[in-house]
Amino acid sequence: MRYRPFGRTGLEVSELVFGGGFVGGILLHADDATKLAALRCALDGGMNWIDTAASYGAGKSEEALGWLLKEIDAKPYVSTKVGLDLTRGDLPGQIEASLKQSLKRLGRDSVDLFQLHNRIVPQTSAAAIGVPDVLGANGVAATFERLRDQGLFGFMGITALGDPVALREVIASGRFDSAQVYYNLLNPSAGQDVPSAWSEPDGAGLLAACRKHGVATMNIRVLAAGVIATDLRHGREMPIVQGFDMTAEEARVRAVFARLGDRYGTRAQTALRFSLANPDLSCIVVGFAEIAHIEEALAGAALGPLPEDALAELREVYVAPAA
Repeated sequence: MRYRPFGRTGLEVSELVFGGGFVGGILLHADDATKLAALRCALDGGMNWIDTAASYGAGKSEEALGWLLKEIDAKPYVSTKVGLDLTRGDLPGQIEASLKQSLKRLGRDSVDLFQLHNRIVPQTSAAAIGVPDVLGANGVAATFERLRDQGLFGFMGITALGDPVALREVIASGRFDSAQVYYNLLNPSAGQDVPSAWSEPDGAGLLAACRKHGVATMNIRVLAAGVIATDLRHGREMPIVQGFDMTAEEARVRAVFARLGDRYGTRAQTALRFSLANPDLSCIVVGFAEIAHIEEALAGAALGPLPEDALAELREVYVAPAA
């Protein structure tokens, strides 16, 4: 396992991060023995970060980690998130209550990173939070800073989904230490210019903005909710970007692997290695359904970033329509 600087925080994080979410789901859907074996496999392989959220299984992911982390000797970094109900008001109260409930489920006095889990747009609606409510007086950033100063977490982050202009404004504020960024070989628009058929509006310019302002970047959905890894559908392929179209995603997968084949490992390993080739990414958050998936990911990471000739082939694929 290799390690990268986590933005300006001074932390060094493993290139692969253990994701505790619903899509992979091993912390939610497996039996207790498998959960423990999975976590040990990941940590023994060099992963030093676990990412979860209050919303993952309605707190079940955090609850699982609460006892699992007591069963192991390693002390990985742990991050969690708050998703705000924007119809309720009292955002500071919601944030504080959610964090304290997360810490109780996790059995911890603090976490290393606490993140906003809402989409960010210019103005708040029922579906997404606006920049004024993120950066303004008594907003998310101010509340996070107050709770951070109480020692309840070390660093603060956002989930960088929503309006690109609004996201770049929040990143440029310098108040958040990290951003979870949607980026994969089907939609790399957060990190490079690609034709419209290969991008969605959420990504534009985000990795460059994070690099400019020293904000750490956690790559999410590197496997596009599993669409890249396999043609089998598990029913947990939850879209998180606007305009997500399963038929289009599957066409993109066919176009990519018709060109690359299995020269760079399995489909999942090729996708991981694609992200590893981008130095603007601090780490890749990967969800797992089986222990074999962890072993596959570790083997892929050991192969290192995709070589430049493979990246050049992908750039040629992007300019041709996927069919």
